[in-house]
Amino acid sequence: MHKATLRRFWGLVFGARSAIIAGMDNVASNALEPDGERMREMVNSVMDHIVPLLTTLNDQPMDGTADSTPEFLESLIEPLPQSGANFDALMDQLFDDLLPKSVNTISGGFMAYIGCGGIFEAAVADLIANSLNRYTGTAAEGSALVQIEANVVRWFCDIMGLPDTAGGFLCSGGSIANLSGVITARHIKLGEDFSRGTIYISDQTHHCVAKAVRLAGIPRANLRVLPADEHFRLDPERVRAAIKEDRDRGMQPFLLVGSGGTTNTGAIDPLDECADLAREEDLWFHVDGAYGGFFRLTERGKQALKGIERADSVVLDPHKTLFLPYGTGALVVRDRETLLRTHRQSADYMPDSRAESGLMEFCELSPELTKPFRGLRVWLPMKLHGVGVFRDRLDEKLDLIRWVESRIREVAELEVLAEPELSVVAFAIRDTGQSLAQRNAQSRQLINDINARQHVFLSSTSLNGVFALRIAIVSFRTHKMHLQLLVDDLKAALGDMAP
Repeated sequence: MHKATLRRFWGLVFGARSAIIAGMDNVASNALEPDGERMREMVNSVMDHIVPLLTTLNDQPMDGTADSTPEFLESLIEPLPQSGANFDALMDQLFDDLLPKSVNTISGGFMAYIGCGGIFEAAVADLIANSLNRYTGTAAEGSALVQIEANVVRWFCDIMGLPDTAGGFLCSGGSIANLSGVITARHIKLGEDFSRGTIYISDQTHHCVAKAVRLAGIPRANLRVLPADEHFRLDPERVRAAIKEDRDRGMQPFLLVGSGGTTNTGAIDPLDECADLAREEDLWFHVDGAYGGFFRLTERGKQALKGIERADSVVLDPHKTLFLPYGTGALVVRDRETLLRTHRQSADYMPDSRAESGLMEFCELSPELTKPFRGLRVWLPMKLHGVGVFRDRLDEKLDLIRWVESRIREVAELEVLAEPELSVVAFAIRDTGQSLAQRNAQSRQLINDINARQHVFLSSTSLNGVFALRIAIVSFRTHKMHLQLLVDDLKAALGDMAP
């Protein structure tokens, strides 16, 4: 029987059964179970708001947070609702009154923070996953869906160049992935007694790694934060010296963390050298590639990230450079058995593990037992477009950052502080003999003036005490026209600042 005919047949069967059950039920209605027509009405109402918003992004202001006054926020405080409200009215409030009073992070002009994806196909996948609400923590409840997520993890391992023994899991983002990576390293290298274990990072490593170390129960004093070099990269020789010092005083060095693209400047630590050092010193080598890892899809990224394939564990954020919605992170490891040894826990009420049959048991690989079906939001866009589309968009970002860097260098009043290795560049007002405080004040005024023009939105950081403006090109919607707007606004703002 044809699949469509079969679906219609079973639809009639189950529809008839539902009608019989409904007839036996004396309950007048079930507000939590809308009928098919109402479901379509709700989705259509939402789309009537979403489509105009997404198709006019270039015409919308970048920052509406100024309208979030204390009085407005206080007006939003409300008690627990005791009765229902009109759906369309709620959507009007959300889209007309609430969303505009935020930063427009999905616009192509958003170049502030790393993590501004949200391709529509992933939203469709979430509608499916959340509506069907299938459980994928264990294979027993949905082995086919678990296999889809396992395929996604395998794709990530392949992109990183990890061997067949590799594995991992999807999670909410880099913070949880780094936490699990640190705990896995601690468990494998130190076992139950880790009070003397020491960890090595640079002062440019993302702060969630230091948080992960603390949450993993490792004493704060055991974290070695080493000064980065003049290119804002981890210096392996400084690590080597720190390791020797720690061993000499009876400590147990066990974890070296490299960055595959820092948040501050996009710097990539010398991963090959770090891998050599980790092997020599018997350390677990962990790479935070949350921002930069997926640039390995491109030839330039593969060269820049050389050595990441030698890591014991790698953090990835598909909600950054695969342009997916927030809440999509991943940890992949060189040997999936290390995750099993760290996370596996049994209970009488749990189904028998199917790991021996080759199926993934994600509850045994990660901290989560209850987990959403995250894999669909990766699988659907990848299957729909193929990886080449994502590679092309990442190559475009590499081209765009070089283009805007060259335009910045043409402006006499500006100085590039950190050359881009991936898609981030940091710059500031040039040092012309003014005091550091004066220079920083000028750079602050410059970024405020640019953002006030509402065409683009930049963020800032501090590099060796110098206030720096950051351009982070990560959005799939950012194209050359947005960079040209930025350059025009940059020059106009500098003109307004001139005495």
